[in-house]
Order: sequence, then C-alpha cells, then structure tokens
Amino acid sequence: MTPDQVKLVQHSFESVAPIADAAADMFYARLFEIAPELRPLFPEDMREQKSKLMRMLGVAVRNLHQLDQVLPAVKDLGARHVAYGVTDAHYAPVGAALLHTLARGLGDAWTPELEAAWTETYMAVAGVMQNAAAEAAAKAGATA
Repeated sequence: MTPDQVKLVQHSFESVAPIADAAADMFYARLFEIAPELRPLFPEDMREQKSKLMRMLGVAVRNLHQLDQVLPAVKDLGARHVAYGVTDAHYAPVGAALLHTLARGLGDAWTPELEAAWTETYMAVAGVMQNAAAEAAAKAGATA
C-alpha cells in the first residue's frame, strides 16, 4: 500500500466509525446474502460479533501506517479462524461484503481511487490472516 492509500483508507474510515452499528448490520446482511453457507459459522446473536468486527477493523485501519504494530493481532485472528471453520474460500465473499458496505456507507465519497485503496487494504490483511491460518493448520496437523 502506498502512503496515499493508507491516508485515503484512514480518512474514509472516520466517516464509517460514527455509523459502526449500521455498517456492521450492512456488512453481515450482505455477507449472508452472497454467501449463506457462512451463516452457521456465526452465533445466533450477532451483537458481540458485530462489535468485534468494527473494533478489529478500526484497529487495523488506525495502524495501517505502522503495520508492525497490528500484524501480531491480525496473525492471531487468522490462526483463530481455523478453529471456527474458516477456509481460504471464505475470504472472497467477506471482502466483497466489506467493499459493498463501504460503498453504500460512504455514498458519493466512494471513488474508484478509494475502492482501490480499500481493496488493497483488505487483500493485505486477508493475506496475512490466510498465511497465519495455513501455519496454524499445518501445526495442528503435525501434532495430530
């Protein structure tokens, strides 16, 4: 990610943070619409899950300019997702739901440049999570 992309993502997230509850609702509604097979991976009561999503997203976005500060948490999150049944195939619909939510939430501020910056951000974070998940799965397989 370029420094300009980092600034774009961070600045745009400032507009999302005040509507965090609505954004989380939009995100999960879209995710379960495009990937209904993912619904069983989540609790029936989604309140805590929605809060966790927005907190983690906020931490990641605020620290994009200093990724070394957030990488351990992102890696841990990726490794934990193995136990939840998350696979590599699940990352694409999550990314699509995130971009859809941001586009709706940001309205006219959602430009091709901002979409590219958010796409790059998601791909980077998802890549770290997927690598950590693969390492965790390999370790689990080695000890089984």
